[in-house]
Amino acid sequence: MSATIEHTNTPLPSQPTDTPWPTRQWPRASLPTATQKRIDAIVEPLFDASTAVGRTYGLLIIQRGRILVERYGMGSNAFYLQYSWSMAKSITHALVGIAVGKDMLDIHAPAAVPEWQSGDDPRRHITLDQLLRMSSGLEFREDYVDDSISDVITMLSMDGRIDMGGYAANKPLAQPPGSFWSYSSGTTNIICRVLRDAIGGGATGMLDFMRDELFEPIGMRTPTPRFDNTNTFIGSSFLLATPQDFARFGLLYLRDGIWDGQRILPEGWVDYARRATYNDGVDAYGAHWWLHPSKPMFYASGYDGQRVLLAPENDAMVVRCGRTGEDDAPPLWLALEEIVGSLEG
Repeated sequence: MSATIEHTNTPLPSQPTDTPWPTRQWPRASLPTATQKRIDAIVEPLFDASTAVGRTYGLLIIQRGRILVERYGMGSNAFYLQYSWSMAKSITHALVGIAVGKDMLDIHAPAAVPEWQSGDDPRRHITLDQLLRMSSGLEFREDYVDDSISDVITMLSMDGRIDMGGYAANKPLAQPPGSFWSYSSGTTNIICRVLRDAIGGGATGMLDFMRDELFEPIGMRTPTPRFDNTNTFIGSSFLLATPQDFARFGLLYLRDGIWDGQRILPEGWVDYARRATYNDGVDAYGAHWWLHPSKPMFYASGYDGQRVLLAPENDAMVVRCGRTGEDDAPPLWLALEEIVGSLEG
């Protein structure tokens, strides 16, 4: 999976001057009648369990910082905590960025992973940048079906669950670092273990850091992260929150890491996430964020069809939480893109 193409970032929207920030409550707006009808026609099947897009628990459509559509189904509501699954990887990206901004981490230096520190271990040259870009070269099988070959299932729910970062760190190199892209939840948990050590204080220190530096400043009050037995945030997969709070996180990235005049993420950190590491024309990846392979969109994505889709060109976002299998995902992704396309720029 080593294909790459040149990727140019679309400029992010400027800071709004006429919209209140949703730190406490989301502002709302209405759509023109014709646009509302087009979007209703796209949205309705997403809440029909008989369609090929699975079950949608929550959907938010936001433009220029205002909620245009908010809908819940399958017994869910606005206060129901939803699973992030791998959308947590993008939250991990934010936490690393905050630590970088505080000079706690250097993403271009070799990662401080104890298992790699012997003088002849080729893994000791792997950087946090390579881990964030899924190009560490470490062996890791991201298979969600066959537990006889899957490293991710073993890590999350079997032998590796006690120390997930350690389980992944003990994998050998399959490719030279920086030469090959391969999506791996294991690399995220290695990052989270490095982040834990840089912050200090175990799980309590990490929770305080998350709350004080990211969640509270942007009004996210429901995030519920999970930790393994070594007090490491399971940043590959496990954080629950309401759809409105996932949307607050998305808005932070649409606004280039600034919230109500306060810089939360270092300057350039969002563009770093959007700079392509891999693009084969079907899938594209930056640094712990997915990219659309041909359109100026980027998104946090999780198992079963979780998505925070960001469209800088028209300052829009779609948040979808639910359950959709891989075989049924393509029509879901197309529907979310059609929603964005129906909004005026």
